[in-house]
Amino acid sequence: MRDASYWIEHLSLEPHPEGGYFRETYRSGDRIRVEHLPERYAGERAFSTAIYFMLTGDRPSRFHRLASEELWHFHAGCAGTLHIIDAAGTYRSRRIGPNPESGEAFQVLIPHGCWFAAEADDREGYLLVGCTVAPGFDFADFEMGEREALLLRHPEHGDLIRRLT
Repeated sequence: MRDASYWIEHLSLEPHPEGGYFRETYRSGDRIRVEHLPERYAGERAFSTAIYFMLTGDRPSRFHRLASEELWHFHAGCAGTLHIIDAAGTYRSRRIGPNPESGEAFQVLIPHGCWFAAEADDREGYLLVGCTVAPGFDFADFEMGEREALLLRHPEHGDLIRRLT
């Protein structure tokens, strides 16, 4: 049985600033000029990017948000839960994994501008996904959630914010 260390080694994954492990696998060579993008972008962007992304029980993804939409694709391991807080403060969770009869989906979309975090459902296991971002990912469009600011804005989600920031 393959474990997290197998995938870290064989996919050449490295620690990600938000938690988990990753490796970029695709960055479109085509670019979208800034004048053709919404105002939330400060410069041109690749059409699309993709990464491998793995979470383990001890390395969840911390709350963060992107200027672009992000589509998660299940690859291997246990199911996971994505925690999403939209601009109005509405919380919803989505499960990603191989068992639709258990409410899991092979793909989950994170709308742009939402705060989100994720974790492997099995604390002893791992969740391996692919993440596709369009327009393509740029760290200029990435914002880590700061605990105190998120608690002030969304106190009703305090336990979750304290756990995943």
